Amino acid sequence: MAQRYGGAYSPDAAPDTPPPAQGNGQAFKRVKRSKIGMRSNLLFFAPLPLAIRAFGDGATVMATKLSAFGLLILAAWLTREGIRAHEAYDARRIARRPAIPRKMFGSVLTGLGLAIASTASAFDPLSAAIYFVAGTVLHSLAFGFDPLTNKSAEGVDTYQTDRVARAVEEAEKHLAAMAEAAAMTRDRQLEARVAGFAGTARDLFRTVENDPRDLTSVRKYLGVYLLGARDATIKYAELHDRAPTDAARHDFMTLLDDLERNFASRTQKLLTNDKEDLDIEIGVLRDRLAREGVRDIE
Repeated sequence: MAQRYGGAYSPDAAPDTPPPAQGNGQAFKRVKRSKIGMRSNLLFFAPLPLAIRAFGDGATVMATKLSAFGLLILAAWLTREGIRAHEAYDARRIARRPAIPRKMFGSVLTGLGLAIASTASAFDPLSAAIYFVAGTVLHSLAFGFDPLTNKSAEGVDTYQTDRVARAVEEAEKHLAAMAEAAAMTRDRQLEARVAGFAGTARDLFRTVENDPRDLTSVRKYLGVYLLGARDATIKYAELHDRAPTDAARHDFMTLLDDLERNFASRTQKLLTNDKEDLDIEIGVLRDRLAREGVRDIE
C-alpha cells in the first residue's frame, strides 16, 4: 500500500515537528550494501515450476516433486539467513561463529532437492548423484561457506572474547527489535531516527570490541539502557497504532536524542582513555630507552 511522505519540511507538517537531526547522515554513511540480493532471492523462485507441475501425473510424482520443492525452498531460506549471519560476523571485530552453518546446509539441501527432482519421472541413481554433487558444488561456489572460527582481538584471552561477543549479540537483538517496532509505525522519519541511534550504539560496540577491558564500564549501556530503549520503542509503536499523538512522538524523539548523546559521549570517553593509556605506554617506553642509552627519536 502506498505511503504518503511526511516530515518537517512537508506542506502539512505539524508546527512542532523538528527538522531531521544533523547527525543522521552519519548513520547512512555507515550502512553497507547487503549481499542479500538478486541471486539469493532467485532461489525462492527457481523451484516454483516443480510445485506447478506436481499435479496430474499420479501420487508418486506429486509427492516427489513437492518434496523437492520443499527442500529447495528450505535451502533458499537457509542461504539467505546464512548470508545475513555472515554479514553480521564480518561487521564485528569480535564475534562467535554461527552456531548453525546455514549456507553449507543450504548447499547440501539444494543438491538433495535437485537429486530428488531428477527422480520424479524415472529413478536413476547415477543421474541423482550427479545432480546432488553439481547442485551442492555450484551453490557453494556461488554463496561461499559459513565462518567456521571465532574472531577475537589480538592479545585477548578467550574468556574476554566470549564475554564481549555475548554482550554484543544481545545488544544487537535489542537494536533489531527497535528497528522492527519502528517499522510498524510507518513513520519514515522515526525509522531513520532509530537507525541513527543504532549506528551510534554500534560505534560503542566496535570500541568495546577493540578493547574488551572496557566491557565492564559499558555493560549498562549494552544491557539495561538498550533494553529500556527497546521497550520504549515497542510501547510507542503500540500507542501509535492505537491513538497516535504529536506529544508522544515528540517525547520519544527526545528520548532517542538523549540516548544517542549519552552513547556518543561514552564512546568518546573510551577513546580518550585509550589515547591516555597509549601516551602513558609511550612515556614508559621512552624512559626505558633513555636508561638504556638509546636516543629518543622525535
